[in-house]
Amino acid sequence: MYERKIPEDLECGINISMKVLSGKWKPCILDGINKGIRRPSELHAAINTAAPRVINMQLRELEEYGMVWKKVYAEVPLRVEYYLTEVGESILPVIDAIDKWGNANRDHVMRAQEALQ
Repeated sequence: MYERKIPEDLECGINISMKVLSGKWKPCILDGINKGIRRPSELHAAINTAAPRVINMQLRELEEYGMVWKKVYAEVPLRVEYYLTEVGESILPVIDAIDKWGNANRDHVMRAQEALQ
């Protein structure tokens, strides 16, 4: 089993938040589930720039952290749906604030990105 050489600082709220939300697509996944996108195939279609494997890995991590829970239906073919937990719902205002900030500063970021190229 992997053992970290440098211990994590879990006394800092920012470090804890980043630990849970780290990963390029986790905020998008949580937002999608909140908007009613429940099935992994629907999430793959909604976040089409991410590889399905990456979305599945990040869903698993969100489930391990207790942000989402998975409902498995005993059907053929197997059907799975994801739902936000109470803790997962509690982070939605943060994701909403990130979304508003991104929309408000889109032009600035686009200009900065163009200048770098």
